[in-house]
Amino acid sequence: METAASLNDSGITLTEANRPIDAIPLFRKALLMEPGNPLLWLNLGIAQHRSGEYDGAEQSFERCRALDDDNFEAWAELGLLHYEREQYEESEFCYNEALERNDSSSRLWNNFGVLYFTEGNYSEARNCFERAVSLDPHYWDALYNLRDVCSELHDERAATEFDRRLRELPPPLR
Repeated sequence: METAASLNDSGITLTEANRPIDAIPLFRKALLMEPGNPLLWLNLGIAQHRSGEYDGAEQSFERCRALDDDNFEAWAELGLLHYEREQYEESEFCYNEALERNDSSSRLWNNFGVLYFTEGNYSEARNCFERAVSLDPHYWDALYNLRDVCSELHDERAATEFDRRLRELPPPLR
């Protein structure tokens, strides 16, 4: 018998296998069983976001947040969604809300740094990338971004060091 948990697990597997469009019906079916489960709403939103259903993803993240306002992942995913829509003020607000709930996510710090970099605020971007790397010294994307922002800030010594560290790591699987 299918349960909400087994449907959620299958949906996560499909989303991680780059098949989010196939995961969406599983999350919806699970939500029919457990409509008040914030994790199901979060995972549905992630699958919708990855499949390009931005409006649906935003609604799912908001529903997750309504059920569990302390869910930093919902705030972080909303921040990323707003960033991709070039809604930078909304993105910054969501990232700040996420950080208030969990300031130990290297991915969140990296994403916040990308936002600052996009806005041309290189010193704040560097602070965020440095925080991401301090939390996860092998986080390839954050090291890559840190190297680039150091170049923008004309700190070639640091950029060279981060480039060296990048070359020591295997590139991330995409």
